[in-house]
Amino acid sequence: MPDINTDITKAAKDIANVAKDATYVVIGAGVLGFQQAQVQRREFMEKLQDPSSGLGDRVTAVRGDLTEAVKNVDAKVEEFMDRAEELIERVEAVFAPFEDRLPAQARDIAKQAHEQAKDARSQIRNMRPTAVA
Repeated sequence: MPDINTDITKAAKDIANVAKDATYVVIGAGVLGFQQAQVQRREFMEKLQDPSSGLGDRVTAVRGDLTEAVKNVDAKVEEFMDRAEELIERVEAVFAPFEDRLPAQARDIAKQAHEQAKDARSQIRNMRPTAVA
């Protein structure tokens, strides 16, 4: 029987040592976690103290959003202008046969009106601002 007592005593000591080591590991991990939380808290407090913290990033993000919006508007205006040109060309094509039947003086006035309309459209197209790339 003495052999069993020594084995149980030795096993109990080994279990106690493992439990003690595990306790030290848990306590050490807790201390490290607490210290890390403290560091993060300090960094966060510093960011809160500095009102310009992240302002540059926010301005850059807003600038990017505005640039994208301007590009979208520019694309829509371009699409509208193209559709308007197509519509004007269709209307002119429909009225072209009737213009040939007009008297010479009225035909000349109609041609002048077409030229002025084309000039006005090109001026409008040139005046339209475009998105900066």
